[in-house]
Amino acid sequence: MGKFLTYQEIQDKCEQLHELYQINEEKFYKVVEKWANHNTAPEQKLLASFQELLEVVSDEVAGMEEAMEMAPTCRLGCAFCCYFPIIVNQMEAKLMEKTINHFPEQRRHEIQDHINGYFAQYGEKIEQLNTLDFDSDADFKQKYKQSLLPCVMLNTETNQCMAYEIRPIPCRTYVNYTDPEVCEQNEMPKDTVSYEFLYSEYMGALNEFLQFLYGEGDTAFIDYPNDVYAHDYLANWFWDSKSNRQ
Repeated sequence: MGKFLTYQEIQDKCEQLHELYQINEEKFYKVVEKWANHNTAPEQKLLASFQELLEVVSDEVAGMEEAMEMAPTCRLGCAFCCYFPIIVNQMEAKLMEKTINHFPEQRRHEIQDHINGYFAQYGEKIEQLNTLDFDSDADFKQKYKQSLLPCVMLNTETNQCMAYEIRPIPCRTYVNYTDPEVCEQNEMPKDTVSYEFLYSEYMGALNEFLQFLYGEGDTAFIDYPNDVYAHDYLANWFWDSKSNRQ
């Protein structure tokens, strides 16, 4: 592992992060300000701001990496982190689904076919995992990962995300900077880094935008504020959506 950063080196760099980098909160709120003043339908405003805020999160991660002089060692086709539980609120799930519905027709149909096949293959396992309470069970992540249930958006033949550009915050903020084999050899690798604290900036901006739309009297397909407070596994939201379409 000589050419890779050691666990201690990664820890040391992360401990210096608050001295080396300051999150640019203004970038998040500039996105919602731009779309709040844009002359288009609320649904389009929501989808555009959602995607741009995700890009801001990725930009912030890149900025922190540059400040700490760390480069990711995650490789294309490596999907070990895609077996962790992904929990999002109902608003995020709806935003993902609506964005997918605007994908080109062929890609949209491929994702829908994939989702149908996913639930046909893993439906029973998902029901079993729903007994894991992510609010009260401190070990739910490890138990979930031990089940080897892939993310609903993972193509297990290519090991690539089928909706990569709109992958949720836990996915885009989980990074490895040491030997990639640590993810293969460990269920819960300690060497990886999570920037999931950026979720508060991202969700704060989205929530402020929804408050604005609520004041305007039109939050499109979002039931605000209820959708913000309802949390579940990502797969469950897509299962509910699939059931509603049938």
